[in-house]
Amino acid sequence: MQKGLCIIALSIAVVIFIMFAADLILGLSGQTKLAPFKYAPGMIIDIVFVIVSGVLAAMSWTTFRQQV
Repeated sequence: MQKGLCIIALSIAVVIFIMFAADLILGLSGQTKLAPFKYAPGMIIDIVFVIVSGVLAAMSWTTFRQQV
């Protein structure tokens, strides 16, 4: 069960990373109509969520590797 939870956490972190990275990139390039969150909260929130999702992915990966 623990391996499944690690894989679920890793996939959620990847989805969050993709969404907020796309919002940041599209917002900075001036294409706010294509941004998932319309670049509404701003650049700082996007950067924080990208960093936090990266940390969650790293923690999930290391925990998964310890269980194998």
